[in-house]
Amino acid sequence: MFRDKFWLSLVLTIPVVLLSHDIQEWFGYSIPMLPGIEYAPAVLGTIVFFYGGWVFIRGAQRELADRQPGMMTLISLAIGVAFVTSWAGTLGYFEVEIWWELATLITIMLLGHWLEMRSIAQARGALAALAELLPDTAERVTDGGTQTVPLSALAVEDVVLVRPGARVPADGIVVDGDADVDESLLTGESKPVPKEPGAKVIAGSVAAGGSLRVRVAAIGDQTALSGIMRMVEAAQASASRAQALADRAAALLFYVAVVAGTITLLYWWLQGDQEGGLIRTATVLVIACPHALGLAIPLVIAISTSIGARNGLLVKNRIALERARELQVVIFDKTGTLTKGQPVVADIAAASGEDEDILRLAAAVEADSEHPLARAIVAAAQERGIDSSGATEFESLAGRGARAKVDGRMVSVGGPRLLAELGLEPLEQSEPWASEGRTVLHVVADGTIVGGLALEDEIRPESYDAVRDLHALGLRVAMITGDSQAVADSVAKRLGIDEVAAQVLPGDKAAAVERFQQGRRKVAMVGDGVNDAPALATADVGIAIGAGTDVAVESAGIVLVRSDPRDVVGAIELSRASYRKMIQNLVWATGYNLVAIPVAAGVLVPWGIDLPMAVGAIAMSVSTIIVAANAQLLRGLRLRREPMSLEPRLAPA
Repeated sequence: MFRDKFWLSLVLTIPVVLLSHDIQEWFGYSIPMLPGIEYAPAVLGTIVFFYGGWVFIRGAQRELADRQPGMMTLISLAIGVAFVTSWAGTLGYFEVEIWWELATLITIMLLGHWLEMRSIAQARGALAALAELLPDTAERVTDGGTQTVPLSALAVEDVVLVRPGARVPADGIVVDGDADVDESLLTGESKPVPKEPGAKVIAGSVAAGGSLRVRVAAIGDQTALSGIMRMVEAAQASASRAQALADRAAALLFYVAVVAGTITLLYWWLQGDQEGGLIRTATVLVIACPHALGLAIPLVIAISTSIGARNGLLVKNRIALERARELQVVIFDKTGTLTKGQPVVADIAAASGEDEDILRLAAAVEADSEHPLARAIVAAAQERGIDSSGATEFESLAGRGARAKVDGRMVSVGGPRLLAELGLEPLEQSEPWASEGRTVLHVVADGTIVGGLALEDEIRPESYDAVRDLHALGLRVAMITGDSQAVADSVAKRLGIDEVAAQVLPGDKAAAVERFQQGRRKVAMVGDGVNDAPALATADVGIAIGAGTDVAVESAGIVLVRSDPRDVVGAIELSRASYRKMIQNLVWATGYNLVAIPVAAGVLVPWGIDLPMAVGAIAMSVSTIIVAANAQLLRGLRLRREPMSLEPRLAPA
């Protein structure tokens, strides 16, 4: 709308400017006085006023109806004064000719609003990009093959075929096929994610290198993509403390402009310069328009939330993102946040012989077991290329371990209860493992301990970088866990965590967060958004990590799509950067008005400087463009990081 009104108003404004006596005198040309041509500026200027300027008048009506006068009211006052003054001059009441200034004023205002709307639309481009991720149709698998149907026809439990290069039409579970899936526009993860039967896929992601058959688990508004879109839209519309400040400043500026305009008119009128007083009054109202002030915060909000969305960082509440810049302590839940929540083999000890022999025997015994520790042992053997087959007579020992016959020997794998039952003493090498909180399993062959294994919850490689980067930002890092003090201290030592709260029950996590808040410290809680819901709500900033397809985590203000604790650093950096831009824009927008209003009122006239109305409009628009350009600089902020420091793990042979 603003674009169309701008171009037509510009076409009408050009002849108004060319016909102006002031312009002809300044540039030394003259236009033949044809019959009635003296009324052409008034006719064209009136058309520009009602066609281009009426949108501002309607906006002023809404502001006054809400009792919140602001930018539109000021613009309407300015063009209203200029319009009445112009007609008064045309009808001979004053010797004044400002139709060209009225027309250029409205045209420049329309240009400024068009640029503003376009900037905000570009900032919200991530939202539009998300909406375009879904295909229009899907291939539903039927008994006779496939059937192309619109997305609205899909239902939960339907099976759809996703061909190579096609987008997944709905959230679901892979039931057949293997493919690498590009989820970058949803999660920010640059590398394709391998998918096989049993894996979850997200609507809008792209299959590559293979086809998939997917059983639909969520459709329509229930998909992760729809949830992400709702969260981004809500964040861009949510209340902001900085926005409230800008709104109050804009309202105050309205009254300042009205008072300044009244004083200007009265002063110059009493000085005998009625024409100059009217022009300068309109210029004061023009130049005081809080256009830049009105754009300063919304544009930063729109850009910052879209940047976050493209990087897998979803802001549910603007206040949460603003508070993130003030954080002093970041508290992580251990299991599933700093660690993967899955055991891995961390160390091996052999009473005699090679470590590989111990791992081979243990993996052979555990090959048929579904216990998480058993799967970890088998996975470790597979990583090292060790054959774990050949076991017979497998038997699960409830609460103690498992045993089977391997290479003609009866081999048992288990913990302290198994050793107590067999009357054996633990390996000396395993004593440090227990003190570090690791799970210790011993391998017993024909009644003799031949070795031991240490297992632990694997620390995410990204956790080391997250803690290091948080320290670099000047924050302290804490950890809450239900594990023993030994386990907590071991993880904290390796990660460089400053404070630990161990053996904390899920129901006590909120109280633990309150203890960290003592001394008025600003605290963030990072957890999975489910078990940690009370703690997330208690913290100054609640951050749900590893949400994956579950984007409806109500207890957190910020949701991180990836299971990557480094994104907490990104959230804090985005908070600090967006706040800096807000403050810079507010300072510029308000400072500009403090300087420009007195100049527009004519304080420099005794020194020969008198600001024309059109120049005032241009200055106001330039101020708006500067604010918009400054906000756009946020796009250069880089939130993604690559792992730089990984703790050495059990090396393959």
